[in-house]
Amino acid sequence: MERSRSNLTTGSSPSPAATGQHPAGGGAHSFLLESFVALAIIFFSIMALSSTHNSLTIVHQVPEGHVGVYWRGGALLQTITNPGFHVKLPLITSFEPIQVTLQTDMASFPYLQFMNIARPITSLRHTVRDIPCGTKGGVMINFTRIEVVNRLRKEYVYDTLLQYGVHYDNTWIYDKIHHEINQFCSSHSLQQVYIDMFDQIDERMKEALQVDCTRYAPGIEIISVRVTKPTIPNTVKRNFEAMEEERTKVLIAIEKQKVAEKEAETQMKMAISEAEKKASVSRIMMEQMLMEKESAQQQAEIDNQMYLAREKSLVMKEAEANKLKLTPEFLELRFIESIANNSKIFFGDKIPGMIFDQRLLGNFLQEFSRSENA
Repeated sequence: MERSRSNLTTGSSPSPAATGQHPAGGGAHSFLLESFVALAIIFFSIMALSSTHNSLTIVHQVPEGHVGVYWRGGALLQTITNPGFHVKLPLITSFEPIQVTLQTDMASFPYLQFMNIARPITSLRHTVRDIPCGTKGGVMINFTRIEVVNRLRKEYVYDTLLQYGVHYDNTWIYDKIHHEINQFCSSHSLQQVYIDMFDQIDERMKEALQVDCTRYAPGIEIISVRVTKPTIPNTVKRNFEAMEEERTKVLIAIEKQKVAEKEAETQMKMAISEAEKKASVSRIMMEQMLMEKESAQQQAEIDNQMYLAREKSLVMKEAEANKLKLTPEFLELRFIESIANNSKIFFGDKIPGMIFDQRLLGNFLQEFSRSENA
């Protein structure tokens, strides 16, 4: 009050700092700075809101492996954008990134359909927990987890979402799996579901899902289905474990028997091989002995023929020599020598006749030899 009064009394004007006024140049600079900060705050606020309510965003991003789908006033637009940054009208147009690459949907119950906020398809993972089903024999079992690898084809995104909405997988994957699992269990026994046909469940679920998807939602492609082992009551499980233990013992016994049979077969083969080897050696030795005998026989035959030829030659030579010796004179000489060497002396009238007869024989031989020479 005193200062004001002094100002009034003195008639001087207040200073710019006291009145809150700035020079002209400084006011324009401050206004631009405040406008820039306000725009930045608005931009970042809009970007922050894009994670929760994308209908308020102007600039939005479509991630890789997805396509952007848009609604205006609740009506699905035919506009589909590729990955990257895009611009839309806030509050009027909303969008969803829809995955068109391979994805693994793991269904669970409930399906979390109470979540009304916008989210990418890949951000919500469903897990099947304790899917109950009754077997043909009345035993209740639970499938703890089922995974479905699937893909939505890009060219069928609009038609699929137009008919079944963003949560198309709830209709054609999750609900369908629950139905097919119960159908399979109700038509098979616990032994078949848990052991005998468990390896076929994956393929059967895949075929069942793909048949209906091909017929009603051709854009959905089922790549594979993975079903985990179901949980069974503890009492039944203990029985199965006991049966498996006994089966294992039987298999071990069978394998031991096979090993023993294999060893016996091996020993028999070895014995047969040894006997065949000995027989072969014996046969070879016998053949060798026979060959030696045949060779000796042939050699003896040759020796015999040589001996016979030699003896025959000697006999022939001796015969020829004797033939040359058998002359009347030689025979008479031999006769006389024989008579001279005889120690017996005969007396009587017949002796001259005997000598005469011998001379007649010599004469006959002489004439015979002459006739042959002639």
